[in-house]
Amino acid sequence: MDRTLDVRTPESIAFSYELAGVGSRFLAVLIDLLIQIGLIVLLFWGLVEASTHIPTPKHANTSLDDSLGTAVLVVIIFLILFGYFILFEAFWNGQTPGKKLMGIRVVRDGGYPLDFAASLVRNLVRVGEATFGFYVVSAIVAVASPENKRLGDMAAGTIVVRDARLSQEALLRDLREQPSYAATAYVSGEERALIKRFLERRDTLVSERRKAIAHDLAERVRPRLSEDMRRLEDESLLERL
Repeated sequence: MDRTLDVRTPESIAFSYELAGVGSRFLAVLIDLLIQIGLIVLLFWGLVEASTHIPTPKHANTSLDDSLGTAVLVVIIFLILFGYFILFEAFWNGQTPGKKLMGIRVVRDGGYPLDFAASLVRNLVRVGEATFGFYVVSAIVAVASPENKRLGDMAAGTIVVRDARLSQEALLRDLREQPSYAATAYVSGEERALIKRFLERRDTLVSERRKAIAHDLAERVRPRLSEDMRRLEDESLLERL
């Protein structure tokens, strides 16, 4: 079930997110699980290949080596199964390969980009969610939650949303009830508010939309600017304004 969440930032800027449904989230997890299984299969294949080509030293403590090898293998598999989510979500703008394919991402409450601490918390809780009933409890909790949150989201203060597909018109529509900004020598008050909103929100946008919106905004004001400012890249120009 997809739902919409209205968010108002501390700067009194309001916008809406379309929350990701349980179905799209499950499919994203399934895709990620297939990738993880592939990594584990490659790991075991590599170990088998290594064991057949690397001779065992004489006088080696086979029992100790087996115990250490098993411990290391368990740690590596744990990292593949759960470190995968932590690292991808923390450093890939709230997405794993599965989430990217399904067009969803994780953000913090309020629409802010996901940070490492939030990714760590939500995915440590995932260990318990995956262990007990393989996400069945999580699915029930998400359906019951007004914000489609599973237990990990509640603990970390995160939500899973569909990728923003903002257009300049949508940004302008959201600004209708926002506080006015004074005009400057180059831009109107409405344009200042629009640029400010984009700069605050840009980290939550997919790369293509971020570039497209930045270009549209920059081209809107570029003809009025000095020659030096016209040469700036789109986002650098907007930051200067």
